[in-house]
Amino acid sequence: MRRYHHYGIPTTEKRDDESLVEVGGFKFYSTPFEGNKWHIQWHRFPEGHGLPELLTQVPHIAFQVENLDKEIEGCKVLFGPYTPIEGYRVAMIEEQGVPIELVETSLSDEQLVLLEQEKLGKIY
Repeated sequence: MRRYHHYGIPTTEKRDDESLVEVGGFKFYSTPFEGNKWHIQWHRFPEGHGLPELLTQVPHIAFQVENLDKEIEGCKVLFGPYTPIEGYRVAMIEEQGVPIELVETSLSDEQLVLLEQEKLGKIY
């Protein structure tokens, strides 16, 4: 079963609450997973980010899934799966020209917020 997780929006504007994420050979700036009931995150991509250009141009929706490996079978995988935080696996797929993030985690939203707060301003 898929459950809404967050909405990611690419931006070129630096935001006060963003932090650098470096994992799996790519890097980007992201606002924390907190602060609003809709879980909207802004993502900014520095030169040499290593990610598909589609992600820098088109917003994505993220869904929490029970079995990430099963969900990505037969899909056009843009990158992943990877583990940016212990207990949190991610893959990005493309469907009809739209990036979709799939997240497998047992972490609650509250636990995820706490983990991000601990790392705020630090490299993941």
